[in-house]
Amino acid sequence: MGRQKPNFIVGIGSSAGGLNANKALLDALRPDTGMAFVIVAHLMPTANSHLVEILSRHTKMKVMLASQAMPIWANHVYVIPPNADLTIESYAFKIVTPRITRNNQVDLLLTSLAEDMGANAIGIILSGYGGDGAEGCKQIKAKGGTTFAQDKSAEISNMPVSAQDLGFVDFVLPPSKISDELTKIGKH
Repeated sequence: MGRQKPNFIVGIGSSAGGLNANKALLDALRPDTGMAFVIVAHLMPTANSHLVEILSRHTKMKVMLASQAMPIWANHVYVIPPNADLTIESYAFKIVTPRITRNNQVDLLLTSLAEDMGANAIGIILSGYGGDGAEGCKQIKAKGGTTFAQDKSAEISNMPVSAQDLGFVDFVLPPSKISDELTKIGKH
């Protein structure tokens, strides 16, 4: 199958405890949803991230590090580079390095996703400390998109609970069940 634009772009945000949640989500996710997946994890600015290699073992989709102006294709997984802010514009990445502020990369991505994709934006908030992602979910809902938060299976519940507390989360599920709902959304 040739490269094609995704029917939905899914922004996935996490922090502490998010690695296991991301692996569980990808393990359960079909590789042919027609969606693109963008993973934003809070990383130390000096981190030598192995997320691409680790997550590649949990999906048949191509997993790659996002880079400036890289086009976004269906059935691909993209990972934020360390010490970067990542946004989306016209099915391509915009990257600012070094990152401007600390631990709001999920909100930045989801807000740009809402602007760029409207009702075809999907936000997922997984395990992590703090409230990053809650505002981004609000923006996605304002544009008609769909949002998810990890349920009590989250190792650290602050991020998913913050999103739920704002009242802009459509589904509260474990990662394996989020995959089921994404498959249903992709079929419509």
